[in-house]
Amino acid sequence: MIHFVGKRLLDLIPTLFVVSLVIFIITRLLPGDPASVMLGPQASVEDVEALRGELGLDQPFFQQLLHYFKDLLQLDFGTSAYYNEPVLSLIMDRFPNTLLLAVSALAIALLVGVPAGMIAAAKRNSVIDYLVTFGSLVGVSMPVFWLGVMFVLFFSVQLGWLPATGMGSLDNGLWDFFKYLLLPSVTLATIPMAEFARITRSSMLEVGAQDYIKTARAKGLKEFWVISKHAFKNALTPLLTVTGMQVSMLLGGAVLTETIYAWPGMGRMIVDAIDKRDFIVVQGSVLFIALIFVLVNLVVDLLYKVVNPRVDLNGSKGGTS
Repeated sequence: MIHFVGKRLLDLIPTLFVVSLVIFIITRLLPGDPASVMLGPQASVEDVEALRGELGLDQPFFQQLLHYFKDLLQLDFGTSAYYNEPVLSLIMDRFPNTLLLAVSALAIALLVGVPAGMIAAAKRNSVIDYLVTFGSLVGVSMPVFWLGVMFVLFFSVQLGWLPATGMGSLDNGLWDFFKYLLLPSVTLATIPMAEFARITRSSMLEVGAQDYIKTARAKGLKEFWVISKHAFKNALTPLLTVTGMQVSMLLGGAVLTETIYAWPGMGRMIVDAIDKRDFIVVQGSVLFIALIFVLVNLVVDLLYKVVNPRVDLNGSKGGTS
């Protein structure tokens, strides 16, 4: 176990190196001069050139790249040119809001999607099964930005039940906090909810055809115990895989959701940074999300061992890695 964790942590180095290199190149390919965008159209040529020198944009590309990696080795993500704050400080300020939104969406997706998949598998070829299957296909195909706009138009503009933008505060009561969180989290939960329902149904049907499930039924066990105690436990492995992927997708997908609902998280900060050509913030934020992505995958692999002790994490016996 310790050897596996150590190996995976060492794998972080080349992964993060490639991610940082790619995002550095992409930000430099974006149209528009960052200094001109920050200062506006009324700025003089002298002011623009002075800011370019301050940001290091007047240096050759490879010199900028070497300077960037030198700072990363010192765990220095740089200082935002627009906010005039350290990027790591900005990330730590916004990440809890994004994490709150992602965890809320994941909870909704699991609480709705997994039971729906289990019921669909238990009621195979019934009306319920068809409805869950159809709903899963619609949910996976639903664009987040379109669904978010529709929710705002219906629940905020037409009905006036929920606020359209912003984030509530617990200082104003639990309901004030919850009503601002509801629409963005449901919007973000739609795709993972559909994925969980689809994967759970497929896994339960596959496990339900195994001999030990037939034996449990033959012994006279109630269907509830057959499904919850025997079938569901052995159907958890593919669900864990999808959960790990969806956690990472929720953090990345929050960009659109936070933009629609003006949620003060990392996603909105990245969009604002791109608009203002604040490359330092974009680079640091994407690198941070990549780090979270790799760590989540590591946790999922470790959970495999908890769910199924026969899994060999070192891969010598056909394990997950």
